[in-house]
Amino acid sequence: MTENSPSSTQSSQFTGTQKWTLLATILASSLVFIDSTALNVALPALQADLGISGTQLLWVINGYALFLSALLLVGGSLGDLYGRNKMFLLGLGLFSLSSLVCGISQTPIQLIVARSFQGVGAALLTPGSLSIISSQFGAESRGRAIGLWSTFSAVTAVFGPILGGWLAGMGWWRVIFIINIPLSLIVFVTMLTRVPESLNPDAGKLDVWGALWVTLGLAGLTYGFIESPKQGLGNPIIIMSLSVGVLALIAFIRVEYVSKHPMMPLELFKSSTFSGGNLLTLFVYGALGGALFFLPLNLIQIQNYSEMYAGMAMLPMIIFIASISPLMGKYVDRRGIRLPLIIGPMVTSVGFFLFSTYGVTQGPVDYWQTYFISFSLVGIGMGITVAPLTAAVMGAVSPNNAGIASGINNTIARAAGVLAVALFGALVLFYFNSSIEKELTSMQLSEPMKTEIRLEASKLAGAEAPSTLSDDQKSAVETLFKDSFIMAFNRVAYSASLLTFIGGLMALAFINRKPEAKDEDLLEQVI
Repeated sequence: MTENSPSSTQSSQFTGTQKWTLLATILASSLVFIDSTALNVALPALQADLGISGTQLLWVINGYALFLSALLLVGGSLGDLYGRNKMFLLGLGLFSLSSLVCGISQTPIQLIVARSFQGVGAALLTPGSLSIISSQFGAESRGRAIGLWSTFSAVTAVFGPILGGWLAGMGWWRVIFIINIPLSLIVFVTMLTRVPESLNPDAGKLDVWGALWVTLGLAGLTYGFIESPKQGLGNPIIIMSLSVGVLALIAFIRVEYVSKHPMMPLELFKSSTFSGGNLLTLFVYGALGGALFFLPLNLIQIQNYSEMYAGMAMLPMIIFIASISPLMGKYVDRRGIRLPLIIGPMVTSVGFFLFSTYGVTQGPVDYWQTYFISFSLVGIGMGITVAPLTAAVMGAVSPNNAGIASGINNTIARAAGVLAVALFGALVLFYFNSSIEKELTSMQLSEPMKTEIRLEASKLAGAEAPSTLSDDQKSAVETLFKDSFIMAFNRVAYSASLLTFIGGLMALAFINRKPEAKDEDLLEQVI
């Protein structure tokens, strides 16, 4: 079955095959969404159970995100070349098997390695969902099918933090991973028995060198940033890692420039709207990914929210994004994309900045006067931004390049999250450890006790005062840990606010008032 083989029926009703296709792709995408949104809230419980250090905690997230971002375009290309169902199921198998290993991991290293393989599986699985839908639905029903897929994805995102918080609160964080197994089995059976295979007969060769260079580049920068607070920026290994990362990304751009079948065609960036949209994506999604890693740690380990309350605290942000995005899709059709892409990031910037103003609160009692406002503003800002941003990127290219444009934009969004978590992580570790070290010098404690406190500080917000201290000393050390983390977290909030503000400036400078492509139907499908 080829690219043009979907049913051409003009009926408004989906065929049986199309319904099964929607079921399988929605369930599969839900696995990825639940895993991402639920896990962030469960990180403190996971850290406490496995004794994970702050640096290792960064790798639990970035081990997954690194391979997902680097191989996302490769996954789409493999599906076009060898069959979308084959690559989709291969990715699903690897993702579910890795999830099982994550769920039974007994050490931090086991979990990090399993999460990395999970990222590879997600890179094969994620692009397959939309490409399978596109292959099985004709132009008259594709927009509605993508709309349903997007709606259920949004619903999954809403319930992910609540599910993660509830499971973590019950001591069942491992279920977040293990729940993927039965859902994967349903998708496997459905895809094998109900959904025909499809591929793109015009697909070019796989850009192997491009994939290798971009993976090496992101890995080098990620390792260098995450490990630099512990080993020092002057450490030869850190210098080499960062240098390799930069040089590899330069090599990647060079390979894409000369390749006959590039995974990231550079000519698309000749459009100022396409370039501006992807710059905006880089800054805004970098801010979002970096901040959302540290927010649950702050809420649970510093502000004394339960895991369940922490998940629910994030709901206003997700609800505003899900409810405002469809309205902005209609606005784009009438008024264009430029104004919301300026206003949205600016509102988001204010929301991130407010996170830095709260200090140590009285927990959920103060929620409505503090974190509710910030989460709401971030949600409103992102809700204003998401649909116009998608329309800007997709509308700036011809319909023939819509697939690769979407893949590039998704890759940049994922890569932005990887680099932001690494950069913000380095920032937090540096300021946290500096604050601890500065205060320890003036505390009347023995050197062995100070060494024990430094060792405990490697857990970041999860650090606890040694039990051998007196009550007064224990209270002073606990206060030191909390104040130091808040100071470091405030730097994250400032950085996220600055990045989203710069994103708004990128829109002001580069985004045209309306999408550049002439295909009016394309915009409706994207929104």
